[in-house]
Amino acid sequence: MEASPNYLFLALKLLGSLALLMYGMKTMSDALQKMAGPQLRHVLGAMTTNRFTGMLTGIFVTAAVQSSTATTVMTVSFVSAGLLTLAQAISVIMGANIGTTLTAWIMSAGFSFNITDFVYPAFFIAIILIYNKRRRVFGDFLYGIAFMFLGLGTLRQTGIDINLGEQEAVLNFFSSFDPNSFITTLTFLLIGGILTMCVQSSAAVMAITMILCSSGVLPIYQGIALVMGENIGTTVTSNIVALSAGTQARRAAFAHMFFNLFGVVWVLIVFHPFVNMVCGLVGYDVEMTKASAGHAEFLANAAKLSFVLAAFHTCFNLINTGILIWFIPQIEKLVCYVIKPKKEDEEEDTRLQYIQGGLMKTPEISVLQAQKEITLFGERIQRMYGMVKDLLAEKDKEKFGKLFVRIEKYEGISDNMEIEIARYLEQVSDAHLSDETKEKIRRMLRQISEIESIGDACYNLARTMNRRMQSNKDFTAQQYEQIHKMIDLTDESLTQMNNILKGRREELDINETFRIENDINTLRNRLKTENIQAVNEHQYDYAIGTMFTDLISECEKLGDYVVNVVEARLGK
Repeated sequence: MEASPNYLFLALKLLGSLALLMYGMKTMSDALQKMAGPQLRHVLGAMTTNRFTGMLTGIFVTAAVQSSTATTVMTVSFVSAGLLTLAQAISVIMGANIGTTLTAWIMSAGFSFNITDFVYPAFFIAIILIYNKRRRVFGDFLYGIAFMFLGLGTLRQTGIDINLGEQEAVLNFFSSFDPNSFITTLTFLLIGGILTMCVQSSAAVMAITMILCSSGVLPIYQGIALVMGENIGTTVTSNIVALSAGTQARRAAFAHMFFNLFGVVWVLIVFHPFVNMVCGLVGYDVEMTKASAGHAEFLANAAKLSFVLAAFHTCFNLINTGILIWFIPQIEKLVCYVIKPKKEDEEEDTRLQYIQGGLMKTPEISVLQAQKEITLFGERIQRMYGMVKDLLAEKDKEKFGKLFVRIEKYEGISDNMEIEIARYLEQVSDAHLSDETKEKIRRMLRQISEIESIGDACYNLARTMNRRMQSNKDFTAQQYEQIHKMIDLTDESLTQMNNILKGRREELDINETFRIENDINTLRNRLKTENIQAVNEHQYDYAIGTMFTDLISECEKLGDYVVNVVEARLGK
């Protein structure tokens, strides 16, 4: 007498193999980004001259890193930084949708034969590589692939062990739905969307769908509806993530949702003919039933269903992109109309723009997000310095007081930004990182510390000017001229610093920063000497001379901090 299967154990095995699959895909994607992250970011920035190269770039990058989410996050960060237009980002996202279909083909191959026999040698090779420092990342990649295929193989075997095709309750449940009914299609589309939102992985839902279809339990039309729902579910997740992010991030996420919603609508209109066409391409007989064919023939036909799902996913995204790529300007207008910019006010300066809203998906991309935030930090500090320049020229006490309070507020903002960026980088550094990325994080921590010191220097300048205002004494015309000369020179060094923060390291030159720093030092030495002489000759009193020297010295310190930021950025 044959023992009945332990369904609780099989259910846990099913969940565990899904977890293995998801972990393997994440490990593989992270390792690929460590190996090719910087190059892929440069490709993404350079190869988007028009809608077609943008689409091809999205396909290439997503196929390479096996993560459409990673591609989308990189794209959004480039849009926010002004390196890509929203129209270019939409074309990249379209390409990412095509590139991500490669995952379905990999999974369908895993379901077509027992691949678990091949993963154990891969595990053995991976562990050897992981202990080799130079090849550790490739070992992680191999580990990811092995885990992914182990998960797929275990899923396939668990599906066979459960013997879903013989379970009357399961068969009756799915047969209770009319495969030709539009309501049935909508129901399974909704189920696919909700499942994807719950498990946060379209790959996991695709794997479940493949098990159900290839075991002969789930008819192909309902299986396709689940895949369509998965396409919508994954965009809902990205829109929720983007809610607390910047306007451009929300627009890019909405464009992604619109792309998939549009595709689902036109597929629903031609649903059965389109699915039949895809089945014909793969060689699957839609009409075959267990009653009309032999058991072996029926199972052989059902085994093709995983390839039907992969082919549908690819055809869906290819045709959808082929239609919508001609209407990118109109899509851009639509998303800009629907997603209005957030109301800008002074409080906006207190918020981080690039590293909020749960956008930290992988360490390599997180480093890019942090660098953009540091660039913004530098720009805000120069804006603060501009207020200091205005404070020097302000004669009205009431306006002076308001401006001084605003500078005080900015000093608090700079402190908060340093803490928030440093905390974010600490979270990133907890992950398994390449040596290059670890070095980048060290340089970034040094950059934010020095930029915050620039903010302190700006505040010290403002305090000295406030002291002068409270004393009811004033600088001479010659002193004002000399202070302005020093302040303009320091402002020039800040401009150069921000240009270097925005640029690519290999294209930058530190010599201009050193030239400005030498000019600041030379001017500081000359003005200090002249100040001592002027006080001795009673051109102005000692108190005003001290305030003058404090301003000049603080500007020179600020210039030193700028040099430190530039050196940290260039890895000197």
